[in-house]
Amino acid sequence: MTLTLAVIAKAPAPGRTKTRLCPPLSLVQTARLAEAALCDTLEAVAATRAARKVLILDGRPGRWLPGGVEVIVQRGSGLEERLANAFADLGRPAVIVGMDTPQVSTAALHAALRALESSGAVLGPAADGGYWAIGLREPDPRALLGVPISSPHTLEAQRGRLRALGLGVVELQTLRDVDTFADAVAVAADAPSTRFAAELGRLGVARVAA
Repeated sequence: MTLTLAVIAKAPAPGRTKTRLCPPLSLVQTARLAEAALCDTLEAVAATRAARKVLILDGRPGRWLPGGVEVIVQRGSGLEERLANAFADLGRPAVIVGMDTPQVSTAALHAALRALESSGAVLGPAADGGYWAIGLREPDPRALLGVPISSPHTLEAQRGRLRALGLGVVELQTLRDVDTFADAVAVAADAPSTRFAAELGRLGVARVAA
């Protein structure tokens, strides 16, 4: 089985990425931190045995893009529409991860790929009630369109939608998304060897009360 592993992301730029980290960070600082998170995620993807590695990008690729990673353009308005279109563009089967979990490991990504070999779908729960990864054996817009995004109930709604379509769902380990400054500090502490943690430390705000 040929498996595709993809990252869906915005190109890091001031005012476009991680704006919820302001304050205490500036827009320039959030862009630097977002770039570090994206680099960590792409590095983990590049180290996997996935046959095809893809970045589904909103924006222009930069020097942070590693070799061997294909780029396709995001299509659609809301995130659920962009995910549905991404699965259609990627073909089958595929796992898509976000750029908000820089602590994600290559082992966790391999676990997602293995799970998809024996199930109709996979989900990587996020601690805030969303998810950091979703995989489908077959692209199907019904699996995503209309599912509420950025809600404390997103994971629950997505799980229910997949099961309503008759798909067996394997759930992966739970990870913490970086949505707030408190998240950033916690993730950096849990994954101190990441570029993300190093960049947060360079910004000199890692000990600011969140």
